Order: sequence, then C-alpha cells, then structure tokens
Amino acid sequence: MLKTITCICCPKGCLVTLDTENPEETIKGFSCPQGREYAIRELTCPMRTISTTVEIKGGLHPRIPVKTKGDIPKEKIFEVMEEINKVSVTSPVKCGDVLIENVLGTGIDVVACRDM
Repeated sequence: MLKTITCICCPKGCLVTLDTENPEETIKGFSCPQGREYAIRELTCPMRTISTTVEIKGGLHPRIPVKTKGDIPKEKIFEVMEEINKVSVTSPVKCGDVLIENVLGTGIDVVACRDM
C-alpha cells in the first residue's frame, strides 16, 4: 500500500511516497538524505518531542515550561504526559535542569526550558 508523507526536515515540505510493505526500496519524492530517513522513520517508528509545563512552587509564574530532551516513541506520548503531570518543582530551577531522568525507561530526560 502506498503512503504519502510530508517531510518536515526543511521548509520545502517534500511529498515523499513509499510502499508500506517495502519502504526502503520504493521511496520517492525526497530531496535530501534527511527527508529519506525521516519518511522511513515516520512510517516504521514515529517519534515526537513533547513540550508542556510543570507546576513550580515559589516561582514568578505558577508553571514552568519543560520538554523532552529528545524524541520519544509516538505511542508513549500519553504515558509520558501522565508522568510529567505528577511532577511539581520548587524554585529556583535553571534552564536545562533535569526534572525527570530517563522518563519511562526511554533514555530521554525531561528538562526545564527556562530559569525560574
């Protein structure tokens, strides 16, 4: 079955077509190696970065922005969000501080995105 994926590696937005049965051999439409890798990964094992907020006590604002330091499997987004929502930190927090180490055994940390 043919699938078309819009590449997000650069502003070009190439429409990459590949067969779900044999993606490596049937891929067409990419303009660069990154587009080829992205389309195959998106078909076989889609990954995402999560950006959200966490409660902070004693800070300038009631919540601090956080993100995963790398990509996590798309199917784990809701589980990771449940873990993030359990966290509450106390000021001071520095940008880059690890708030959750190795979230759900993914090897990816959740870090603060600003000082507060």
